[in-house]
Amino acid sequence: MSAILQPLIETGRLWRGQGTAPLRDALPTGFDALDRVLPGGGWPRAALSEILFPADGVGELRLLLPALAMLSREAHPIVLIAPPYLPFPAAWIAAGVDLRYLQIVQADEHDALWAAEQCLRSAACAAVLCWPRQADTATLRRLQLAAETGQTIGFLLRPAQVAAQASMAAVRIGIETAPPRLRVLKCRGGNPPAQAVAFVALAA
Repeated sequence: MSAILQPLIETGRLWRGQGTAPLRDALPTGFDALDRVLPGGGWPRAALSEILFPADGVGELRLLLPALAMLSREAHPIVLIAPPYLPFPAAWIAAGVDLRYLQIVQADEHDALWAAEQCLRSAACAAVLCWPRQADTATLRRLQLAAETGQTIGFLLRPAQVAAQASMAAVRIGIETAPPRLRVLKCRGGNPPAQAVAFVALAA
């Protein structure tokens, strides 16, 4: 049995309950204070990360732009599935994102979740961003499995009200606005830090 389990332990797919689970890979967030509290030092690859926020425009995209800029240099598409607003090109360019690799898929809520699953599973994308307002546990599980299968980074941007809902995401971060800070609600492979991370870097 140990011969079967050992590869899972080494690749971070099985945690023995002692210390922190090893992570296969992580992409730096671009914010040192956040990287220091996330197992692996950033956004986990081949997994979902969930961003919860109280209102549109509180920094949810600016939190992701440094990582998206790094991913755009991998020359694979970054796909936005049914974004609530069209991206402002100048801001993305200023953040270092290569717009040649930015793709937008317009779809209704149901089709958006299907499209996100297909893009995550395809192994053709560097990252997939989706804004599901309603997603049950089974749907979130399918998205997580799709991210693992396609070895793709998935970001779910969702209202803060869903914080009480169970989630299959490897990382779950809540954005707070008074004062501006990030609350790590879940991080696979370790315990969420007791203290929030200051969000002032986003104002720079």
